[in-house]
Amino acid sequence: MKKAKLPFVYMACLLLVSVLLSAVPASETGYQVGDTARDFKLKNVDGKMVSMADYKDAKGFIVTFTCNSCPYAIAYEDRLIDLHKKYAPKGYPVIAINPNDAKVSPKDSYELMQERSKEKSFPFAYVYDATQEITKAYGATRTPHLYVVQKQKDGSLKVAYIGTIDDNYKDAAQVQKKYAEDALNELVAGKQVSQPNTKAIGCTIKWKAA
Repeated sequence: MKKAKLPFVYMACLLLVSVLLSAVPASETGYQVGDTARDFKLKNVDGKMVSMADYKDAKGFIVTFTCNSCPYAIAYEDRLIDLHKKYAPKGYPVIAINPNDAKVSPKDSYELMQERSKEKSFPFAYVYDATQEITKAYGATRTPHLYVVQKQKDGSLKVAYIGTIDDNYKDAAQVQKKYAEDALNELVAGKQVSQPNTKAIGCTIKWKAA
């Protein structure tokens, strides 16, 4: 009788492991610098669907995974606005993506995204990754988590920088290194990014329950 149960127990264990692994975001398999980034079509706070292909004249994008609720994300909101105002005219607009599951983090619902965008007068698209498919594809793990992508001659999008905005989320006045700006300045000047990777600092993304 015991021998008959062993295969069943073994298969049950394998099934459990499979379910658990499928629930873990594959951040290790997300984009690295130099990879080709995929486009997306996500719902903006104005109700319209937004994709990078919509920006015909863009030279690249500042794709930022952020949200309403994380203190780090909130601390960086004004700096994200400044990045857009400074670099959108140079061809690099911000597209902010909320990756959090609203059931896990109710403050990050689409309706509250609309409210936050209105309160802060976001000059950039603030879209919702309801399925979290794009978040997993990019490999984002934090809010905020920033990816600068550069449009190539063939229209593809190459990842040029991944990481944080700067070295001091607490106080913008005390920032010593503006990593994102440095990367963007180099790209605008036609140079390679000298520091293409930094560590994203922020709250963990709130993934859908398995």
